[in-house]
Amino acid sequence: MLTDSGLLIIVENPSLSEITSPPDMTHDTLFAGELLCSQPAQGYRFSLDAVLAAQFVHPSPSQQVLDLGCGCGIIGLILAYRLPELAVHALELQPELADCVRANIRANGFDSRMQLYQASVTRIQTILRPESYDLVVCNPPYGSPGGGRINKDNQAATARHELSGSLDDFIKGAAYAVKNRGKVVFVYPARRGAGLLQNLMQRRLMPKRMQPIYSYPEAETARLLVVEAVKNGGEQFDLLAPLYIYTQKNGEYTKAMNNLYEVNSSCSPK
Repeated sequence: MLTDSGLLIIVENPSLSEITSPPDMTHDTLFAGELLCSQPAQGYRFSLDAVLAAQFVHPSPSQQVLDLGCGCGIIGLILAYRLPELAVHALELQPELADCVRANIRANGFDSRMQLYQASVTRIQTILRPESYDLVVCNPPYGSPGGGRINKDNQAATARHELSGSLDDFIKGAAYAVKNRGKVVFVYPARRGAGLLQNLMQRRLMPKRMQPIYSYPEAETARLLVVEAVKNGGEQFDLLAPLYIYTQKNGEYTKAMNNLYEVNSSCSPK
C-alpha cells in the first residue's frame, strides 16, 4: 500500500522461489540459514556494526521499534527473527536499499509486522508521529564529508558518509521518534565517540549503557562503541566490559562473537 507519508510494505507471504529481488544482489543468510538477507553485490553491504547493535537491545514483544537509516534492513530483520511478535518499522532513503528491504521482508515472512518508510531522516517529522516508538536503533553514517576518502560508489558513500544526513540529524530524528523514557541505541566508531555522546545529551538522550568493541584483546584502542541512551533519563551510567571480535590479531572470532550468530541467540553479548 502506498501512502503519502512513505511506503508501507504489507504483502502476502510468497514462497522463496517467488521472491523478486533487485538485480545484482547477493542472497546471504544468518542464524544457520534461518534468516535471509539480500543485499547489493556492489555498493553498501551490512557489516558487523549492525549485528552488534541488533544484539545489544532488549525489546519486549509488545514494544514498537524503529530502525533508523536501515540500509538493507538487517537490524530490523534480526530483531523480527529473534522476537516473533515484535513490530518493527524501518526508514531508508536510498531506493536501491529500500528495494532490498522489500525483498527481505517478503522472503522472511515478516510482512504483517515489519514496515518500510522510504524517506530521509531529515523529513522524519513529516512521516512519523512524535514519541511513537519505545526503542530506536541506529547505525548511522560515520564519515564526515570532509574527513578521509569517500567511497566511489554513490550508494556506499551515502550510507557510510554524512552526505544526506549528519550524525546530529540521526540523533535529532531518534529523539523525535522515541517516547519519553524510551531508549535509543547507536553503534559508532570509538574515535568519534565524544561527538556521539555530546550530541545525544544535547537532545536530552542520556547515555545509560556503553560497551566498547575491540578488534582483539591486545588492541590498544576500541574500534566501536555501542551506546544505549534514555530520553530524559537520569545520571546513572554503566560502562560494560569490552567485547573482543577476534581471539588475536588475524585470529578467529571469539566465543562472544560466535554467540551473536547462534540460532535464537540472546539479546546482548556476554
